[in-house]
Amino acid sequence: MQDTAKYLVHADITADGVVERSDVVGAVFGQTEGLLGDELDLRELQDSSKVGRIDVEIDSQNGQSFGRITIATSLDQVETAILGAALETIDRVGPCRSTIEVRKIEDVRAAKRREVVERAKALFGEAFDDTVRSSRDLVEEVREAVRVEDITEYEGLPAGPRVVDSDAIVVVEGRADVLTLLRYGIKNAIAVEGTNVPNAVAELTESKTVTVFLDGDRGGELIRKELSQVGDIDYVAFAPEGKCVEDLARHEVMAALREKVPHEQAIKATEAEDSPETPSVESSESVASASGPTNNGTAAVDASAEAPAEEPTDGTDAAADTEMTEPEESEATATESDDDGDPGTLRGHVREIIGGESGRARLLDADFRATEECPAADAFDCLVDAETVPTAVVVDGELDQRLLDVAAQRGVDQVVAASTGEFVKQPTSVRVRTADALLAANEA
Repeated sequence: MQDTAKYLVHADITADGVVERSDVVGAVFGQTEGLLGDELDLRELQDSSKVGRIDVEIDSQNGQSFGRITIATSLDQVETAILGAALETIDRVGPCRSTIEVRKIEDVRAAKRREVVERAKALFGEAFDDTVRSSRDLVEEVREAVRVEDITEYEGLPAGPRVVDSDAIVVVEGRADVLTLLRYGIKNAIAVEGTNVPNAVAELTESKTVTVFLDGDRGGELIRKELSQVGDIDYVAFAPEGKCVEDLARHEVMAALREKVPHEQAIKATEAEDSPETPSVESSESVASASGPTNNGTAAVDASAEAPAEEPTDGTDAAADTEMTEPEESEATATESDDDGDPGTLRGHVREIIGGESGRARLLDADFRATEECPAADAFDCLVDAETVPTAVVVDGELDQRLLDVAAQRGVDQVVAASTGEFVKQPTSVRVRTADALLAANEA
């Protein structure tokens, strides 16, 4: 009956006493019998399937009963209204006085139509979003699929299809980086798959022009160092600091490759960072932004003709000559060269904390302003709990492995201590100096 019902009669019932569902159903049938004639008698209508079962929900509290009655009908509107009015004539349920009030007559078809409209709106918004596509989108999707399918292997390593026959190769870190370059039309990339450079890549670098294109983090620098020991590198390019090659957009990849630098220049920049005479640490992004002469026009990037026409992919622009510029003196360098006795400089803090034998530790921000100070014995806890990550830490005591590790974890640039202990490992991201070495370098 529910499948063919056109209307639902909803009525509320109140009884002065405790009644049950069977009492309500009996009252509905008993007190409407003969009231509306044979054509609208409830029993006859149920037998002919024009009225469905009578659903009753009843609950008793504090000596009274409250509930709801629902009747499904396939009668027309007039007959359904008459049936609802007949329910309101029932004044007793079992031995208790009662009141029945029709709350509403619901058109089932109207409710279904509302559901159909709402669902149709949702389907229209969801189902057709991805189907209306421009011809440019279709071309790019097909082109990208073809390029991804072009990925091959060289000695078991992910590589582009032109690695073997190209005069130049691009060495990247992982398979995802090779796929990214393939999407942008660069087919001569090969992945080393980690910091342990395979012999196959090392041997390949001896006969080709090699551009190392690595992530802008410490892992990328480690791969460059190891490859320089076992192979031959011509140029170095880095992704922007903190980004991975696989996450770069096409214009970012091309810009990074155009701004590659000769390997010798990258080594000098790294040595300058590690030199004790240089009080500031330049980021790998500064190395990537420097420029140098190209390899006599040899393309470092072998880009296919399948790449989009609006940007060059032949690799020549990626190796284009750029003007050589001298690196500017960093703000930290200028700050350290100020008055040695000024507490607003690094040396000033070193003289005050370590030279004065204060037995304390001080955390400094990028402008060498003190942000935290504590006893030297509590330097570890002070650094762990510091709300702002300090640029430098000055400790009037011995720098141990524990304090050095937490400094590296929190991103501290440099630590100056009265003395240093034995280190099992020394993070490359933290510059470690003693007070004597810092002050002696300045006097020299």
